[in-house]
Amino acid sequence: MVMSSTGFKFSNAQSGDHDEAHQLLQGKGCFTGDVSLPGQLHACFVRSPWACALISSVNTESAKSAPGVRLVLDGRDIEAAGLGLISPLVIMKGANGQPMFSSGIPVLARDRVHHVGEPVALVIAETVEQALNAMDLIEIDFQPLPCVLDLQEAIKDDAPLVHEKVPRNTAMDWSMGETEELNRIFESAHHVQQIVLSDPMLTGSPMEPRSALAQYDPIQDRYTLVTNTQGVKTVQNVLANQVFKIPPERIRVLTPHVGGGFGLRSQTYPEQAALLLASRLAGAPVQWTATRLECFLTDTHGRNTHLEGSMAFDQEGHILGLRADVLCGIGAFTSGYIAVVSTMNIYNCLSSVYQIPALSLRSRLVHTHVMTGGPYRGAGRPEAIYLIERLLDEASHLLGIDRLELRRRNFIPANAMPYATANGLTYDSGEFENVFNKALSLSDWQGFETRRELATRQGMLRGIGICSFLEVAGGVLEEPADIRVLEDGRVALHIGAQGMGQGVQDIYPKLVAEKLGIPLSSVILVTGDSDEVPGMVSTVASRTTMMAGSATVMACEEVIRRGTLCAAHWMEVAKEDLIFESGQFMVMGTDLSMGLIEVAKRLRQSAQVPDHLPTTLDNISIFKAPSLNFPNGCHVSEVEIDPMTGQIRFIQHTAVDDVGIMLNPQRVEGQIMGGVMQGLGQVLGEVLQYDTDGQLLTASYMDYPMPRADQIPQMVLDHHEVPCTTHPLGVKGAGESGVAGAWPAAVSAVLDALRPAGIRQLDIPFTPQKVWAALQAAQTQH
Repeated sequence: MVMSSTGFKFSNAQSGDHDEAHQLLQGKGCFTGDVSLPGQLHACFVRSPWACALISSVNTESAKSAPGVRLVLDGRDIEAAGLGLISPLVIMKGANGQPMFSSGIPVLARDRVHHVGEPVALVIAETVEQALNAMDLIEIDFQPLPCVLDLQEAIKDDAPLVHEKVPRNTAMDWSMGETEELNRIFESAHHVQQIVLSDPMLTGSPMEPRSALAQYDPIQDRYTLVTNTQGVKTVQNVLANQVFKIPPERIRVLTPHVGGGFGLRSQTYPEQAALLLASRLAGAPVQWTATRLECFLTDTHGRNTHLEGSMAFDQEGHILGLRADVLCGIGAFTSGYIAVVSTMNIYNCLSSVYQIPALSLRSRLVHTHVMTGGPYRGAGRPEAIYLIERLLDEASHLLGIDRLELRRRNFIPANAMPYATANGLTYDSGEFENVFNKALSLSDWQGFETRRELATRQGMLRGIGICSFLEVAGGVLEEPADIRVLEDGRVALHIGAQGMGQGVQDIYPKLVAEKLGIPLSSVILVTGDSDEVPGMVSTVASRTTMMAGSATVMACEEVIRRGTLCAAHWMEVAKEDLIFESGQFMVMGTDLSMGLIEVAKRLRQSAQVPDHLPTTLDNISIFKAPSLNFPNGCHVSEVEIDPMTGQIRFIQHTAVDDVGIMLNPQRVEGQIMGGVMQGLGQVLGEVLQYDTDGQLLTASYMDYPMPRADQIPQMVLDHHEVPCTTHPLGVKGAGESGVAGAWPAAVSAVLDALRPAGIRQLDIPFTPQKVWAALQAAQTQH
């Protein structure tokens, strides 16, 4: 039995049909690709082979007459149908007060392509093979143009433009912070540490490719889209409001199980809109599943930042100020949340766990001729942590202060909570040094030098790295929950939270069962259906348990409040004489009681309800959080490097996290472990690498090396629960903490191993070739 200070108790034995993990492991999940309809057709997209080119002509006549082909569309058809662009969900203003440039994504390219893989035409046929064959018959005349791929090259005056209306390819030049005060601080500082870092492009690599099944109902004049997404309401609203320009209720979006999200599924994609139109024009359902090559080319790319930072210190090593200047690659178009990812997500994390009196961030959103950028697990937060932790590591050497001691001197003390940061946030809770100490103990930091000496005698390089961090979680601070007591006595919870492996099917029914005192088997969770869920925002920003969970608790409390009024009336007692326990309204001091389900049934059957009573227990409650929440932690990574090959082996990774109250510790640890491995993957070798013509070189898992099972280090996981005080559950976000801590800690460990060889800085990923070459170059210089 797991107990928490919120009063909720989740028994592992009480899992029943809601144990989502067991269903998935037994092959009982239903994913988008598993859904089919009678008479469905199949789609294939013709994509641009050029990073930048004009489209002179498109000839689809031969393809239209190919065997089995039912429909062929290109940009002209999209234009004729009056479909609009997929535009950003957030538009911000730059430092000049002007709105950022918003380059909407076309459903199919019309006159110009902006990246390799951009969809140009669509073939609908009776089989996938017929569609593929017909694709070869489409003749497209491209006129290639120069392209730009590097962020620093893209902002030069003479760089090729991705969009003619965007000078220096800069969609927005944004800044925030105390610039004048920082100028004075840096001029008088005892020491200023500077660093330049590169954070390359990545892809989320979910197990399940993007997929969709579109159907149009001509009688109801209504579309239905089954697709794997992180939020059905977001996709519904974008497709209806921006693309088809119809009321949202005319598009129904359904999402079954999702095989991984990682941020890239929060975007609405042009393929989804094209398939809906194709279904209407072809008069039949249309199905499409991306190939893995298409995923590499056209899933939104993540990271891709160039970071420059400066940190000012006094003589005792106290941080006086921090400046950050970041180029954020946003790819060819402006995606849904990229403005927030590239600005506020970074800025909000620049204080981290340290007392930093003044700070500033300049962020430029830069277009290049690659696939559109979007959020990837962490979405700007790990970039901020990486910059801070690398600055501290380097400053410790120049100041002559041990890196652990330097951090201790700058931690925000627990007794300072609530703590107002220089970037305008207020931390409600946190015990950062306690978390730090626990991580040092569990990793046996004190015994490292002995292990290093042993490794040296064996001809190996050994290093240890540390990262203390704080994330900002919560996203949009408003979320509804809809709860209904059904005629058969079951309770249905309708929420917008979309499960992608985090245990949504487990946690929320248990919340309802605990709060209402009913069997878990009596709770139905309804999610992934835009007709049925009230959610406003996608499952992003480590917000779901805090927001949808708190809304669920509020909705349950409203059920109890209404039920108390009704039960008191029918039992002819004062409502103050009632207590609610184990699903029963009980009169204190007597054996009189009335069950919750009985109250709901009686309300439903009553011909007339007194005016002072509610007419139903059903309600929609909206939780409005007063602030964001602040998960934090400390990770320690230990590595060994073979100098003869450059091969890195992670020996152990220790993670101590404060995610507030853990409603399901097993699920939390799963989230942390997954995030750690994505962080280590970024350090070891994951990178989307393009050649100078904009062709993707790492377009398969032969070239894009995600960590394999034999690369997973021993993991030591622990928790330091400090409840969040700003919402009923006391939880903090857990979905992205693993990445935020692991990536900087791992880099710190590798550079610690390489420093004795004279290597102070090396850009990730640390491939064996890169590490070996750096060691050879350092040896030559010495």
